[in-house]
Amino acid sequence: MIYLDYQATTPVAPEVVAVMRPWAEEKFANPHSPSKWGREAAAAIEHARDQILTALGLDEGRFVFTSGATEALNWAIAGTLERSERRKIVTISTEHAAVLDTCEWLEGRGYRVVRLPVGGDGLIDLDAAAEAIDDQTALVAAMLVNNEIGVIQPIAELTALAHRHHAPMLCDAVQAFGRVAIPQGPDLIALSAHKIYGPKGIGGLWIRKGFEPRPLLYGGGQEQGLRSGTLSPALCAGFGEAARLAEMRSAGDQAHVEKLWEVALSTFGADWEINGSAAARYHGNLNLRRDGLDGARLMADLRNIAFSLGSACASGSGRPSHVLRAIGLSDRQARSSIRLGFGRYTGEAELASACRHINEAALLQRQYSA
Repeated sequence: MIYLDYQATTPVAPEVVAVMRPWAEEKFANPHSPSKWGREAAAAIEHARDQILTALGLDEGRFVFTSGATEALNWAIAGTLERSERRKIVTISTEHAAVLDTCEWLEGRGYRVVRLPVGGDGLIDLDAAAEAIDDQTALVAAMLVNNEIGVIQPIAELTALAHRHHAPMLCDAVQAFGRVAIPQGPDLIALSAHKIYGPKGIGGLWIRKGFEPRPLLYGGGQEQGLRSGTLSPALCAGFGEAARLAEMRSAGDQAHVEKLWEVALSTFGADWEINGSAAARYHGNLNLRRDGLDGARLMADLRNIAFSLGSACASGSGRPSHVLRAIGLSDRQARSSIRLGFGRYTGEAELASACRHINEAALLQRQYSA
């Protein structure tokens, strides 16, 4: 199996597994217990928190663990709106479902939602954003690196527009953390461990001082009085180690991804077209299409290569990607698109081999359909 689905999830780093193992086996105490073992578990969680904050490199903020980025985004949006007298949200049409569905839920409760369109390159028009963001805006929410097509939105500029009108800025940095630089400006930043070679089931929200959302979960208030529920020391420790590795290996990981990008582009021919900007993009995400291709059939034909047709969160719906439709693709073009994701553990030779097999299978499709 050649794994090329890094946007869906990344392999868990062996160093992460080693750090997690003691907390999943003999060190099983509740970190919120006052016992010696509980205090030891709590200390491990605080160490992990510090590792994540160090890797983020942002000022004047704290990090709160959640069950994942979906919870973090739901909490950031709903909790921020609850503490605001304003009734307007500005976001982007290509956001993750965790943002778009939360906005739709709030829309049904009387809030106004503005979904900024994107161009054919997947990027927003900052002039349109400036017109949409005003003194009635309670929150601006945008993804730094798009999970389906990898384009990088101008978050720093969006943040400046939001702050001009005293509106907080929420950045979905799930696909960005550990891959591209995160700007200093946002007030809320959602993260997920399993996108940076960490475990699933753990994420978090970075919060600038003074921008704490109202709690979404009520109970013991274990996480700094903002989020209730017993934390898993194993998952937190795994996230912390993954963040430490991401910071330590940042330059090497980036250089490796650039080599892989060049390998993929040189293997695919001129019959393939990249979806979204090739320049303003994280190069570990290659979303491309070929006229007449049946992407679902291609996946069935290539069971030894793991890739995707779009967001893993929307797989099985049968609907074309909302991101690909937003950049102007027809349903047919969207269904002729595939997403390859690669990273730290992808070998150049195996990627080249996978791309050749994809090319050959696509050619066979064309021959049989002619």
